[in-house]
Amino acid sequence: MRYFKFILILFLTISCNNNNIEKPKKPKNLIKKDKMVEIIYEMTIFTAAKGVNKKLIENKGILPEDYIYNKYNIDSTQFAQSNEYYAYNLDSYEDIYTKVKLKLQNKKAYYDSIIDAEAKQKKAFNKKQRAERDSLLNRRRLLNKGEKINQINPNLLKKVDTSQLLKRQ
Repeated sequence: MRYFKFILILFLTISCNNNNIEKPKKPKNLIKKDKMVEIIYEMTIFTAAKGVNKKLIENKGILPEDYIYNKYNIDSTQFAQSNEYYAYNLDSYEDIYTKVKLKLQNKKAYYDSIIDAEAKQKKAFNKKQRAERDSLLNRRRLLNKGEKINQINPNLLKKVDTSQLLKRQ
């Protein structure tokens, strides 16, 4: 049993030492970090859009990856090689994704501020409509209670053409 444990430990030690990952070579057409940030940012946006309304994107005939590759004048191989190169160096890869995250947070804050402004505007509009509606209801109540008509703003009452009445009589 001792020999079995020894052989097992020796085997595990040897097998773990042979898993050296080779550093990928720097591609000739390496995408710059700033451009990688933009590409990954847009890919994130498209991924989120596909999650929300995939059929709409498919019906429009938009292929997100092709659109991004054409926009940045790259191909899938160039992106894969650049991504692999940056992924090997965790500091640079983390830097790229930190910038992407910051950019997403800034856009979210921007759109949240727009939504808040629209909500405030809608609330103010609804308040104004309610006030107008309430004032009209109050005027109707005055009329129904038999209050004097001269207390009501005469501009709000319909003017009746009485000239035709005299002719008929």
